[in-house]
Amino acid sequence: MKTYLENLFNVEGKVVLLTGAGGHLVGEMSRSLAKAGMKIVCCDYSREAAQKVVDDINANGGDAIAVQMDVRLVEDHKRALDESIKKYGRLDCVLNGAGSNAPTDFFEIPLDEWNNIIAVQLTGTMLACQVYGKYMVDRKSGSIINISSASSGPPLSKAFTYSVAKSAVKNLTQNLAREWGTMGVRVNALRPGFFPTEWSMKNFITPEREAAILGHTGMKRYGHPSELVGAVIWMFSDAAGFVTGAEIAVDGGFTAMTI
Repeated sequence: MKTYLENLFNVEGKVVLLTGAGGHLVGEMSRSLAKAGMKIVCCDYSREAAQKVVDDINANGGDAIAVQMDVRLVEDHKRALDESIKKYGRLDCVLNGAGSNAPTDFFEIPLDEWNNIIAVQLTGTMLACQVYGKYMVDRKSGSIINISSASSGPPLSKAFTYSVAKSAVKNLTQNLAREWGTMGVRVNALRPGFFPTEWSMKNFITPEREAAILGHTGMKRYGHPSELVGAVIWMFSDAAGFVTGAEIAVDGGFTAMTI
């Protein structure tokens, strides 16, 4: 039984590139995927944050490199692909997790804030899919996970631009899954529920909002970053070989709730 499960969900030796890898959630995913035997390319706007995750991985026997990246720039994605191939010889999987958000009231959203959130969340994901997806389509093999959100639909309050971007990420995921369905490349979305960071607790989650969130979550608690890892490993593994265009919710029952 153990051997069967190990083979079914085996990702050992696969090379994965993650954007936003210096952050709270994607950093945890990077460390956990390294423990599963994957070779990790940690990309982040902050070289220092990415390198910290890489140092943790390598100190624990993993294999990772750090790449400074602005996901809004196609040249940075091309450079990251080149560095992945130079170091590991190939790229098998991608997780697009770079993000940006703001709690600005709708009537007060400045255009530069709107454009930046759209650029990081949506354009950054599109450019990643263009660069890494083209490489995978040419190889006829690959798996991409885009980070969706509980706000991809219906939208959450206080996150207007973010919600617009995440709904578009879901649509982009489905479009590419359809386009590449016969080309050996799978494209799925991970839909996390509430996994609050220190920043989101300070800027988004008032006591009243927390009560509303937990009251709308079947398990009545927030998620732990480690609880996203199983779904990610499954989507990257051959066990999910017939899964594409899906949005996988890991949200404690948030999506299932009404009143």
